[in-house]
Amino acid sequence: MRRMLGLSSNINVIQIVTAVILGLVVSFILMSVPHLPKIESKQGILDISQIHISEEPIKLKGEWEFYWQELLLPEDIHDRIAQEGNTDRLINIPSSWNGYSVDDQKLDGTGFATYRMVIQLSEQDSNGRLALRLPTIFHSYKLWVNGERLAEVGEVGRDKSSVTPNLATKLVFFQPENDRVELVMQVANFHHNRGGITKYIELGGSDQLAVRTNLKIAAEMFITASLLVIGIYHLLLFVLRRKDRATLYYGLFTTLFGIRSLLVGEHLMTQVWPNMPWELQFKIEYLVLCSSAYLITMYSDCIYPNYIARWFHLGTRLATGALCIVVLVTPAIVYTKLLLLIGLVVVVHAIYLIIGLVRAALQRVEGALLFLLVSMVAFIATVNDFLYYSEWSPIENSFSLALLVFTIAQMILLSARFTRTAANEERVTLQLQDANNKLTEMNTNLEQLVLERTNALTVAHAELRLSYDQLLLSEQGRKKLLAYITHDLRMPLANMLGYVEAVHDGVKPERNEQYLKYIRDNTIRINRMIEELSFLSHLETGQVAYQMEAVYVTQFIQQFYEQYELVVRDAGLEFRLDTRAVDDLRNMPIVTMDTQRLEQALFNLVSNAMKFTPKGGVVRLAITVDKANDTRHAVISVQDSGIGIPPEQLEQIFDRNYRYARPGMDLEVEGSGLGLAICREIVQAHGGTVWAESDGITGSIFYISLPFIREEGRGRNDGQL
Repeated sequence: MRRMLGLSSNINVIQIVTAVILGLVVSFILMSVPHLPKIESKQGILDISQIHISEEPIKLKGEWEFYWQELLLPEDIHDRIAQEGNTDRLINIPSSWNGYSVDDQKLDGTGFATYRMVIQLSEQDSNGRLALRLPTIFHSYKLWVNGERLAEVGEVGRDKSSVTPNLATKLVFFQPENDRVELVMQVANFHHNRGGITKYIELGGSDQLAVRTNLKIAAEMFITASLLVIGIYHLLLFVLRRKDRATLYYGLFTTLFGIRSLLVGEHLMTQVWPNMPWELQFKIEYLVLCSSAYLITMYSDCIYPNYIARWFHLGTRLATGALCIVVLVTPAIVYTKLLLLIGLVVVVHAIYLIIGLVRAALQRVEGALLFLLVSMVAFIATVNDFLYYSEWSPIENSFSLALLVFTIAQMILLSARFTRTAANEERVTLQLQDANNKLTEMNTNLEQLVLERTNALTVAHAELRLSYDQLLLSEQGRKKLLAYITHDLRMPLANMLGYVEAVHDGVKPERNEQYLKYIRDNTIRINRMIEELSFLSHLETGQVAYQMEAVYVTQFIQQFYEQYELVVRDAGLEFRLDTRAVDDLRNMPIVTMDTQRLEQALFNLVSNAMKFTPKGGVVRLAITVDKANDTRHAVISVQDSGIGIPPEQLEQIFDRNYRYARPGMDLEVEGSGLGLAICREIVQAHGGTVWAESDGITGSIFYISLPFIREEGRGRNDGQL
């Protein structure tokens, strides 16, 4: 057995190593090193008379003439060359001017300069139509070709106030006048950490460069559209099923990087929206980079819980929050200096998650090997991108393609997860159905066996015992009911007897009709009182059966409000429902209750509020959540705007013999006083409590508190890595 376990462990390690190596291989395939130009310009002159760029475009590399802190026109340069000769100040392109020494001083990213290069063409190329593909240049420029201005991005100036930065790629076409082409470019930057021409400028035939550019744009459009569609699709999945937060973080991650892909590479966003604010463009790109580590960490925790420690969760939130705040509140000249720091944070997160994936793969967690493979691809692409934008790598932006591979793999994992969940549900359903059938069969056999072995004496004894218990309860209820009737009906019967004698003796014949009305009203009241007394006696002796079930309290309150809204409004009162305290809860409270009985208790409170609220007043029904002694309770309140209850009587109002009598109170609101007693009995049978609050002036508030049995959606524990 030990040998088998050891062999299984070795095989698992081999699979993990294979996945890592395969991820590295795929990364290098996706990020193929570009063909670097073999021909370079020297002293500001590029001789390509022996090659045909109309057939095979080239990237311009080498030394350009460099005029720092000068914005020169082509004719200005010609005049200076005629007077002073060629300049000896040269700079290698592509590279930023950061760190370039001028008069023994190293330059920073801000400033302006003029670049110049002369190209010697072959006879074939001098007769053809050529094109220049201009990358994004930090961060505004003007281009002259043979003295003719062909391109301008942003506004070039000598200080920050006169410079308007912009990012855009351009394709410009020109017809050489002869075999000599002069390129002059003014570049200014006061808004970014780096300045200058940091990417390759391509020169070639117009048709070849146009096709190459269109292919790059089409590829980026495909990648961007794929990321956005996949991201939005998973966000919609989360909206439909909010318990699974993996789709939320995955959808946000993919959608945000789909938006970022519009802002890098060919800058598709600026082609659609040329006047997009430069600062907004950079802030979006950097915010996406800063938040990526947090999103992918939360996604990984949802897919593979128990592999990420709480301290790492906290560190992720702090680092992401701090970087995002810096990006939001500072200008680009400040936060672009943090690119390496952002890259370091992202790389640390990636390494930590990869270690967690290795552990998951060692434990044979489903999907961990595939996750590890595509994570290696995304990790290598991420490191390369940060190195490329820091001018330490020649491989251009490759993260979008690697991210698409990563995204497709994650989509496969999530789809498999959903499929597995559905299959498990079907299997569990079949197992439960089979178990239920077996239990039904066992119960049937057991009942038959019990019936066969139970003699008539046992049955008779059980029936006699049941009859005795029912008789005892009935006797107790009868005694209580008799006591209630004797106590509570004495006064109304005496009043009725007085009215009858007055009519019989003809004391005041003109008031006979009024006396008869009093007799009729008292008869109705006594009948209602008898019914309530009977029901209360059954409650107190435990003769009322409750049909308990788990119910969402919020839905119960909403249905009660809809059922009795017209009843309250027909009484001339306004009926309001307030569920704001529970609307923001992630989990809905669930309570065990007999909805019919609890509805009766709640209506007693609402009816009581209607009696003591004058017309035009308000009856407010609300629900809140309270926690006491580590137990959460749903608290239902009924508030009126009536005459209130004296505070000293609040402890007595739920007693059966309590009558609320207040000087000046309208006799029409008088009741039997049993409604609150019935309400208390029903609520206590549910394990809850009922109480009232009032200042005796501005109305009363009655509360029903019911304990939760659980909260829907809770139960997942945070994991540890």
